[in-house]
Amino acid sequence: MEHLRTLKPLFTIPQHWIHIRCIPPRYCSNLANTSVTSGERRRRTVDKFNSHISSGPSFQDFLKGVPVNKTYAADGDCSDKHSYLSEDLELGNSRKVYFETYGCQMNVNDTEIAWSILQRKGYQRTVDLSEADVVLLVTCSIREKAEQTIWNRLQQLTAMKKRRLKTQTPMKIGILGCMAERLKTELLEREKLVDVLAGPDAYRDLPRLLTVADGGQQASNVLLSLEETYADIMPVHHAPQGHSAFVSIMRGCDNMCSYCIVPFTRGRERSRPVSSILEEVRMLSDQGVKEVTLLGQNVNSYRDTSQEQFCGSDLTQLSRGFKTVYRAKQGGLRFSDLLDQVSRIDPDMRIRFTSPHPKDFPDEVLHLIAERKNICQQIHLPAQSGSSKVLKAMRRGYTREAYLDLVKNVKRIIPEVSLSSDFISGFCGEKEEDHQQTLSLIREVGYNVGFLFAYSMRKKTHAFHRLQDDVPAEVKQRRLEECISVFREEAARVNAALIGSTQLVLVEGESKRSAKDLCGRTDGNMKVIFPKEDVAVQPSESNTAPVNAGDYVLVKISSANSQSLRGRALSHSSLRGTVKHYKTEHVVSDTAMIETCS
Repeated sequence: MEHLRTLKPLFTIPQHWIHIRCIPPRYCSNLANTSVTSGERRRRTVDKFNSHISSGPSFQDFLKGVPVNKTYAADGDCSDKHSYLSEDLELGNSRKVYFETYGCQMNVNDTEIAWSILQRKGYQRTVDLSEADVVLLVTCSIREKAEQTIWNRLQQLTAMKKRRLKTQTPMKIGILGCMAERLKTELLEREKLVDVLAGPDAYRDLPRLLTVADGGQQASNVLLSLEETYADIMPVHHAPQGHSAFVSIMRGCDNMCSYCIVPFTRGRERSRPVSSILEEVRMLSDQGVKEVTLLGQNVNSYRDTSQEQFCGSDLTQLSRGFKTVYRAKQGGLRFSDLLDQVSRIDPDMRIRFTSPHPKDFPDEVLHLIAERKNICQQIHLPAQSGSSKVLKAMRRGYTREAYLDLVKNVKRIIPEVSLSSDFISGFCGEKEEDHQQTLSLIREVGYNVGFLFAYSMRKKTHAFHRLQDDVPAEVKQRRLEECISVFREEAARVNAALIGSTQLVLVEGESKRSAKDLCGRTDGNMKVIFPKEDVAVQPSESNTAPVNAGDYVLVKISSANSQSLRGRALSHSSLRGTVKHYKTEHVVSDTAMIETCS
C-alpha cells in the first residue's frame, strides 16, 4: 500500500484559479447610461453569459500540469472570471411570472416559497397569463389523472409560446414540484415542452435555472435533499382576503406505503426548526390572519432535532396497535410540543393541521386538542381501506381493528370531534369482500369529509415492483361510486341532526353561487352558507355591524344537505367566547378537491 501514497493526483485545481473577487461593480460604466432599457441590459448580460460559457474551462483545465492560457476582460471587468452566474445575471429585471398550482396544500405552500425567492430577485407576479414572461406550473404526481392534466396544459402553453417567439421577451415554461422529479427525462425530451425543471427541494435554484434558460439552454435541478426545509424563506401568502394561511412544518415521508409516490418525489422526512415556525405564525397573527393550517406530508410525525437540548433518548410514541417499516426514532421536539407552542401565540387564531398519519396520534396530542379552544376539533384519519388484508398489502402498519380502536380513543378524549379520511378503491388484489369491509368502515366511523379515489399505480413504488394492478378499471370506478354514495348517505343523516344548532363560523367571503350570501367554515371544517346582513356586535347587544371575511359569527342552522349547512347569522363572536363545538358531516368527491398525501 505504501507505493500508492507516492502517486500524483490526476485532477487538481490550478493555482491560478484561486477565487478572488474585486470590489468595483460589474457594469457601472454601462448602467450610467439611463437611456438603456431594462430589456437591452438583460440581452447584454445574457450575451455575456453565453460568451463566458463558450470560453469556459475545458477538460484540459482540470489536468495537473497542463498549461492553460488565460485571457482577461478588456472592458475593465474585474469580477471572478469563473463565476459564470453573477448576481446581476440572476436578477428578474421586473419580468412577470405566472403560477398555476395543482394538487395538495403543500403545493400551495411551495408556490408561496418559490414566489418569495423570485420576488427577492426582482421578478413581478401577474395573474394575467397573456402578459407573463415566465409560466411556472407547481405539479402533483400522486395520480395519473393529475399528470395528464399537466401534459395537456403544457401543449396549450407551448402553442402560446410559439406565437410569442418573435416578441422581445419569449415566454419560458417551468415545471416545479413532484412531477419535475418523477418525470424529468420525459419532460425535457418529449416535444421540448419545458425550459426549466425544479424539484421540491430545488426552489432556491430557480433564479439560476431561469437565467440558464434565457441563454437558450434547458435547465434542470431535481436533486432531493436530506436537510432542505426552507426554514429561512418567509413565504409570500396569498390567502383569500388574508384570513387564512398554510405554514409548512416538515417535508418528505418515511412511511413507504406501497401505493405512494411521495417518498420518491419529496424525499425523506425532515422537520423545520420550531423557532422559524413560531416566527412565521407570529407574523401571520400580526397581519390579522385568523386561521393557520400546519402542513406536512406526515405532519404529526414532526420531530425537530435542530437543537441539542431537543435530542434526548426517548423513543417516538405511536398510536396503540400501530407499527412502522422503520426503526423507532429517538429524541427531538415532537408534534405535541409544537402544537402547544403554536396555539399559545394567538388565542383568537384557529389552528388546523394536515395531512397526518393515524400512527402518530399518541394520547398527548389528543388531550391537547381537547383542551385548547383554538385547536380545531377536526382530525384527518386516512384509512385507505377497511380490509386488514388490503391494509397489509398497502404497508399501512395497522389492521382494521387497530384503526377502529384509534377512532374510539379519539372520540373518547374529544367527544365532539369531526373526522375525515382518505380511501382508495380497487387497490392491488382487492376483492369484493374487501370492498364491502371498506363500506362498513365508512358507515361505522361517521366521517365529516371523504377524499376518495380509484387506485392509480405509480412507477418507483413498492406496488409497481411487487404487486399486480389486477382490478379492472370499470370495477374500480364502480367501487369508487359506491363509496361516495355511502359517504353522502351518512353525511346527509348526520348533518340533518344539526338543524337548530348554533355554530361558530369563520367567514371566508361571499358565496360562489350568490353575492347575497356569505360562506364560512365551522370548527369541524364544514361549509356554512348564510345571508349577507348586519348582525349584533355581541349576542346581548342591539348595535349591529357588517360581517366581513375573517370575522367570527354565530350562525343558527336551519337546513342541511350532504355538502353544506345553511342558516342565519345571529351575532359577531370570537374564539375566546364560550361556544360549544358541534360535529358536522361532509363528503368531497373525486372531481373537486385539493388532494392529501398521507
